[in-house]
Amino acid sequence: MDLTLTDRMKEVLRLVIENYNQTAEPVGSLAIAKKSNLHLSSATIRNIMSELEAMGLLVQPHPSAGRIPTEKGYRFYVNYLLDLHELSGEEKQELRSRYPIYQAEGKDLFRETSRILSASSHHLGVVWAPRMNLLVLQHIEFVRLRRHLALAILVSTTGIVQNRIIEMEEDLSQSALDHLSEYLNSFLTGLTLFQVREKLLEEMRIEKRTYDHLFEQALKLGEQAFSSFDETDVFIEGRTNIFSEPEFGNVSTMADLFRAFEEKATMVKLLDKCMAPQGVQIAIGSESEVQEMETCSIVTSTYGCAGEVWGALGVIGPRRMNYSRIVPLVDYAARVLSEILDTYYH
Repeated sequence: MDLTLTDRMKEVLRLVIENYNQTAEPVGSLAIAKKSNLHLSSATIRNIMSELEAMGLLVQPHPSAGRIPTEKGYRFYVNYLLDLHELSGEEKQELRSRYPIYQAEGKDLFRETSRILSASSHHLGVVWAPRMNLLVLQHIEFVRLRRHLALAILVSTTGIVQNRIIEMEEDLSQSALDHLSEYLNSFLTGLTLFQVREKLLEEMRIEKRTYDHLFEQALKLGEQAFSSFDETDVFIEGRTNIFSEPEFGNVSTMADLFRAFEEKATMVKLLDKCMAPQGVQIAIGSESEVQEMETCSIVTSTYGCAGEVWGALGVIGPRRMNYSRIVPLVDYAARVLSEILDTYYH
């Protein structure tokens, strides 16, 4: 953002944003004059606010009203003026204590993390569980359901279980399916599900190689069981927190927002955006590239295990959220979740 602001302009912008964050009401020059240490008159501050408005950082919703920050104003604030408030030792301990003593496994762990983020931020807590194709296979098991139909049970090293119903060309007995499971586990265990699928496809392309019948059947069942694993589960907690925010008082706005949360494609699009760079990311308004979320900001961070990125978590709230506190909260929650994953699954 190529903007040159004087120190006075930066201070006025900061005060307008922080006042607006607290009140959700347009901020007038008199209010800034009372809180500022610049010792400027209300008229001078009003002139500075007009300059900031001309730069696209503030906007006046009504002729007689004060100013409110624009999306561009928030971006400048986050990039250059934000003073992060590191969580205290007590706050860190409080967050850790919210996890059950037994440390929930699999999906329960991610669901609990979204609840913790919501309770700690008073906004929406969201956790994208690891994409299945990024997870490491612990074992696969086939269970015969009826003629020509079997259930494939895939278990990852994180404890996440995925079930798939697959059709069998031959009507195999449970004993035969057990042999196929052992066969696949012997050379697929320890690979990510993406690697598993690539390996199966590679083996099936090697036409010159002569397979025994068992191996041929195993490849066919495996190819069905491991197809299309590019999805992710999304856990969102704290929807009722939105009701208290004036930005979402409009029923139509609320409905659009909730619809966006329910659409898997929308949430995966958000995941792709915040997974690209590691660490904490802040998307303000339209930066999320989700139209229904233009009244929101989302603070996210990646998490993982053994140095590998598995997913992301974050807080969704109004654009006037308290970034100074939310950013350290999201960062710390990601570190705690990664520690738990490292402890239990590495």
